[in-house]
Formats: sequence, structure tokens, C-alpha cells
Amino acid sequence: MHPHEPAPATVAVTAGRPPAAPNAPLNAPLVLTSTYVASPGSTRPGDLGYGRWTNPTWEAFEAALGALEGGAALLFGSGMAAVAAVLDQVPYGGRVVAPVAAYNGTLTLLGELAGRDRLRVDWVGMADTDVVRAALEPGADLLWLETPTNPLLEVADLPALVEAGRAAGALVAVDNTFSTPLVQRPLDHGADVVVHSVTKYLAGHSDVVLGATVTADAALGERLHRHRTVHGSIPGPAEAWLALRGLRTLHLRVQRAGENAAELARRLSAHPAVSRVRHPSLPADPGHERAAAQMRGFGAIVAVELAGGPDAAETLADRTRLWVHATSLGGVESTLERRRRHATEPLAVPESLVRLSVGVEDVEDLWADLSAVLDTLT
Repeated sequence: MHPHEPAPATVAVTAGRPPAAPNAPLNAPLVLTSTYVASPGSTRPGDLGYGRWTNPTWEAFEAALGALEGGAALLFGSGMAAVAAVLDQVPYGGRVVAPVAAYNGTLTLLGELAGRDRLRVDWVGMADTDVVRAALEPGADLLWLETPTNPLLEVADLPALVEAGRAAGALVAVDNTFSTPLVQRPLDHGADVVVHSVTKYLAGHSDVVLGATVTADAALGERLHRHRTVHGSIPGPAEAWLALRGLRTLHLRVQRAGENAAELARRLSAHPAVSRVRHPSLPADPGHERAAAQMRGFGAIVAVELAGGPDAAETLADRTRLWVHATSLGGVESTLERRRRHATEPLAVPESLVRLSVGVEDVEDLWADLSAVLDTLT
């Protein structure tokens, strides 16, 4: 008889805790140290060594995230530090296939590296499987996937593209920030490494900046760990402790925010001030069928395009009272932003697009705040 496999919700609550023993702490402690007492004689396996190598508080978070994603996790000082560690695996002059519209920080770093001839980039639309396959065929070193993409919410055929990337000999990385392991687990589809901005849903309270990688490949995991150690892209223990505290309610937050997002997407689709709604929960959304097949839910990011153009989009962002005008996402509070206000945002993102990060508030309050502004734009 096989042992019972705990559900992700249970893993989120229980993983990464110290052994349950009388008088032992229930939670992993916050360990603030730069220095560990050395073993007698030569170093031994399991020695902590030095504060830049590891920390028990990091390890507690890594154990929990690794259990959720199905691999071994490494915590970094930011999401971009995690992205940089993966891109550093590309050989000099190597070729990367990446989304034409995705997380701005990733695209900016890829552009800078390409500008220094560190690597080459082929930009593709992730939703077009044949185009991605064609870009991989000449031989690629890294396939960088986002699904759904930020902020266009395009849904890639994850199993097909992972298979194509592996067949081309490319390392396959998936930024899983939008979905979290509660909604999809790319390693189960054969991806080599998953990247997270822990700042967003995993920590969930808009109070830390952290990143993570997760891989089932021990050799790749060791290379990423060495990158973190040598480059010094390490997290703070206090931030790691806060992130682990936030992770304990991930399943509750993801469920509530996702339900809110789907309901708001439905209502926004019928509003005359809105010309287009992007959310894979909508039956008419181009990514709906794929998302339904490969995801457990549809996520809590909604993108809307305003019929009144960029001025109307700015008005919506500026005049809401409950929704906060902010550039981040994934917290318990709802935020919104016109993405093209940033000069570095890809031109593929429409000028009138507003990205909504739907939080866990009462959905009627969220709708009342949105609709009050939208009604003035018709």
C-alpha cells in the first residue's frame, strides 16, 4: 500500500517545519548569523561553513517551496537574482529563445546581455507553438518560458514546448511566478528549472523582495547554488522568515484571489468602457482551453484594454480608491497599473492595457470601486 500523498494545501502548511518534539518550536526559527562554529579538523559533509553559503531559515523556506514544486529550491535575494543565475548557465555566445512580451526585468537583462554579445536572443510569441519550435530548431541553449505571460496573459502549450526545448538540447526554464505551484508545476512536465519572484504570491504580503529557483536536476542545482554563493546574491534571513510565514496561507490566497479574478473578468467583459479582457478563465480567451488542460485554476492576474485608449487607462489607475496604483503584484491587496507607462515595456503591450493584480478582498467591494470609475469613461 502506497503512503498517502498530502495535498498541496497541506504541504504549504506543514513543509519546512522543525521536527515535532515536546518543547520544540513549532515554527522554523529566525537565525541571524554570519558565522557558524566549525567542526574539529577538516570540514565535514553537512557543515554550514559560512553565512554566505547557507542559513537554517533559508533552508526551511527552500524545503517548503521545493516540496510544493517537486524539486530542490534555492532562495535568492530577489527574483532578478534568480533569473540572472539561470541565464548565467547559458554558454558565452549561446542562444536563448524568449517571449517577445514577458516580465520586464527578464527582458531588460536579456537585452543587456545580448548588447554585450554575452548571448543571442530570438524573441517569439509564446502562444504560437509552431513559431517557438521553429526558433528552437537551429539549436538553442535556453528556452525561457512564461505561461501565462506578463502582462498579456498568453498561455503557452507547456508540455509541447518543454518537449521541443529538450529535444533541441536546450535548458528549459519556466517563470512560474503568476501561477505558483498551486496552479501549475512545470517540473512535472519535464522543465529543467522553475523561477519565482518570491516577492509576489509566495510571500504574498508586499513586504519582502526575494527570488527562487527550483530544479529536480542535482547537478544544475549545485551550479545554481555556486552562482548564488560566488555572486553573493543571497537573501536576508528575516526576509526568508517572512516569506515562509506568508507561504503558509498560499493555498487560501491563491484560491480566493483566483475566484475574485474570474468573477471580475466576467463582469469587465460586459462593461462598455472595456474593449478587451485578458484572463484564461473566460471561455472566449485564446488561452482558455490550454489553461484548462494544464493548470489547476486560472490565476489572479487580469489585463483589460480600455476603449478610451491610454488616457482612459491612466484615469482608471489614478481614480480607484480601494485598488492601489502600484507596479508589483501578488499581494493580498488588489493593485493595478497601465504597463506602457514604463518606457522599457515591450511595444507588443497595448498602450491602453491595465494589469490588475486581484487580491483577496470582498469581490463586491472590488467591483464597486472599478465600476465607479469605468462608468465615468463610457
